[in-house]
Amino acid sequence: MEKERYNHLNKYYKELFGERTLKICIDGGFTCPNRDGTVGVGGCIFCSSQGSGELIANKFNNLNSIECCVNSIKNQVESYFKSYRATRANKFIVYFQNFTNTYDSISNLKRKYDAALIDDRIIGLSIATRPDCINEEIVKLIKSYANKYYVSVELGLQTSNDNTGLILNRGYNSSDFTNAVELLNKYSIPVVTHIMVGLPNENKKIYVNYSSYNFTVFEDVSNTVKFLNTHNIHGLKIHSTYIVKNTVLEKMYLEHKYAPLKFEDYMDNLIYIIAHINPNIIIHRISGDSPKDILVAPEWNLHKKWVINWLEKKLAENNLYQGMFFDNKSGSLRIY
Repeated sequence: MEKERYNHLNKYYKELFGERTLKICIDGGFTCPNRDGTVGVGGCIFCSSQGSGELIANKFNNLNSIECCVNSIKNQVESYFKSYRATRANKFIVYFQNFTNTYDSISNLKRKYDAALIDDRIIGLSIATRPDCINEEIVKLIKSYANKYYVSVELGLQTSNDNTGLILNRGYNSSDFTNAVELLNKYSIPVVTHIMVGLPNENKKIYVNYSSYNFTVFEDVSNTVKFLNTHNIHGLKIHSTYIVKNTVLEKMYLEHKYAPLKFEDYMDNLIYIIAHINPNIIIHRISGDSPKDILVAPEWNLHKKWVINWLEKKLAENNLYQGMFFDNKSGSLRIY
């Protein structure tokens, strides 16, 4: 059997936990500092009113108090284990997914995380957040769960280009990301990073030719990969930029100020990322997911199988594999 050409998350979990392990996506009733006026309003221009949590099942509304949030979280977990989803595996990781899941007081954070860890089948805690919402007190709280659970933190970077970050209304810069990664590294907490391809302002392309490998990629994507390779991160989520209803990005699209990403451009950039990223990093995702009912464009985003099949085909045809062009002189090879 041919060796896998990049590090698949499912295989990593199976090797780590001894069997198939699935995530339970949780809505913790959080918001973001670029929504509530702390650093901005409106959120990131690509983010929906659900904070990218449209696919969370069994979420509950009216999370107006910590008591409501705690009860909702417990109900979400209990509902999951009553559903058919719980029959697909024996081990599970609770994943606080949408919005900024460290953006609260320490006492409230602990109550929310504890509320999800209510079943013996749960063996892990994964928390998605922003780099500017990480501090040592929060990291110590997350680390306190590591004696019993596998813990990890997901940081949205999207791009290392801070000028594009301003267009995105991101509200933080690349140095905030570096500081957050270093702090999480200090406590040996695995970091998973989100990056996006096809963002506004990603117009300049570069041409890459390594023997049979000949692709056109965005310069910003190349720079973001180089930036990530100077950090000790454990996992990577690669997202295609798609447009959903009722977002600033949709308005830009309708006003012809933004063009959706072409499938061919995304795949060229995806190949580049895989071939240049640190070979030890676990690839958690290779495309974004949008519910059909709110997707505006591009239509190909609904066909995840296209991305998976094309990637496997092109990697094999060109004898490419993860990290084959990784520069280990400048990058970090550590992993937890």
